[in-house]
Amino acid sequence: MKKKVLAALLSASMVMGLAACGSSTSAPAGTDAPATETKTETETSEAAGTETAEAPAIDTSEHVKITYMTTGGAPEGNQTDEMLEQLNKILTEKVNAELEIYYIDWTDYLSNYNLTLARMDGTVDLVGTASDWLDAWPNAKNGAFLPLSEEMLKTYAPKTWESVSPEHWDLCKYDGQIYLMPEDNYAQWTNHGFTYRLDWAKEAGLANGVHSWEDLTTYFKYVKETYPDVIPWDSDGTQYATMVGGWITSHSNYVPIDGINSGAMWGGTKDDLYTVYSPYMTDTDSLVEFAKMMKEWDEIGVWKTDVLNNTASDNREDYKIGRVAAEQHHTQTWTDLCSHKDGYTIYDDPKAESGFFYFGEETKNLVALSITHGAMAVSAASKNPERALMVYDLLRNDPDCYRLINYGVEGVSYEVTADGMRKNPEGYDGNRDGITTNYWWGRNDDLELKDSTLNWDAINALYDEYDKIKIDYPYGQFVPNVDDIQSKIENINDIHTTYMKQIAFGKYQGSAEDIVAEYQAALEKAGINDVTAELQRQFDELYK
Repeated sequence: MKKKVLAALLSASMVMGLAACGSSTSAPAGTDAPATETKTETETSEAAGTETAEAPAIDTSEHVKITYMTTGGAPEGNQTDEMLEQLNKILTEKVNAELEIYYIDWTDYLSNYNLTLARMDGTVDLVGTASDWLDAWPNAKNGAFLPLSEEMLKTYAPKTWESVSPEHWDLCKYDGQIYLMPEDNYAQWTNHGFTYRLDWAKEAGLANGVHSWEDLTTYFKYVKETYPDVIPWDSDGTQYATMVGGWITSHSNYVPIDGINSGAMWGGTKDDLYTVYSPYMTDTDSLVEFAKMMKEWDEIGVWKTDVLNNTASDNREDYKIGRVAAEQHHTQTWTDLCSHKDGYTIYDDPKAESGFFYFGEETKNLVALSITHGAMAVSAASKNPERALMVYDLLRNDPDCYRLINYGVEGVSYEVTADGMRKNPEGYDGNRDGITTNYWWGRNDDLELKDSTLNWDAINALYDEYDKIKIDYPYGQFVPNVDDIQSKIENINDIHTTYMKQIAFGKYQGSAEDIVAEYQAALEKAGINDVTAELQRQFDELYK
């Protein structure tokens, strides 16, 4: 509470200080960014014929360094330093600041990320974060992030403030205060499904491609019989949770809650979002059907017989060169695989074409990615939070800054085609000519350059289909308190892993009915009903 009060006082004092500031420099840049559909207060007032107050001057007389923290390994030998040199010239000119990048390596990344924030030593300013995989809400709750008042955002990040709707700002609040700036204007689909050879599916009699799990079975049978040297799907045995989760999504209106356990085993339904249940306990008949189909796939030979120990698999690369017939991953991966242009050996075959069957297609059950799956926060220990916001506003909204932080130096890391798309320069080598900024916290479709190698007709058609049926993720502000149920959740995770490895790859003994009954009995003994009841109690406090 003391930290929250202190932060609020800090926000108020900064706003008051602006009015008394005597120096006069240019307002934050980025004014040449494309206009958004959201009406600003200024636009509304002008339309009504009223006058608006002139924005206060902002003192940027002191040159500062702003450190941006992101996950992922530091670059080695590529163009990141050269990009930053050009970017910092612009940042210095516009807000008298320069950017440094602090990398959290993927090894034990979450622990190191949280420890860096917890030190509160002022070494980082801007923090890439996420509500579903980078502990955004726990860090906000623990005081690691600075609460951002409306006045601060309007003053220091005006373009961002204008472009984010009030409803989206509400989703960035914890305990009534804004802590995050969302990546809410970037089309990103990480829902899972199967990429497959559409040309082979048509050969199999599936004229319109694969649109159900039954179609997948038909497709895999055909591939096994017709192309004996091709493995239908060379799984490494780690996709068991995604497989059963995808089955449930495809056969129900289940909407899982992110972040409780790796299996996403609790949630609501599209018809009743705030009644918590676990389909792993209630949807018995569906789980039995899943177990039966996976046994059939095992007998067909969809995967190798040693699938549960198949650690050497490189299925995606083998798909690209035609050695396997399917790749199970998310939509964003399919977009990189559906090109008919140069880039992948498989496309040396002029007939090759990649379709995508997404989990939930049969029931039109699709939940959009949370807008806080990628977001930017300001460290509560930042020595220059105002300038950090100004820098972020430029990275997100200024075309020159945006291209540099996302694509690198034009002519070296990318080129722009005559039709305004992005391509690699001749002789491009990603290890030498690419950049590593891992900027996943403020991408903006208004400024994106589309990859010229991708099949945008196919991609846009699928995205249009998604937009018609999607619902927004409804649990973005739910921060579960699992202290009293953590041990039960861990035991449930262990049971889920043990049984689903067998069920999802058809490696169980006895009948499908028997293995599902045994699995559910183990879950009940581990306390899954107690966890469900506790989550419901917390839902009732938040949503009712």
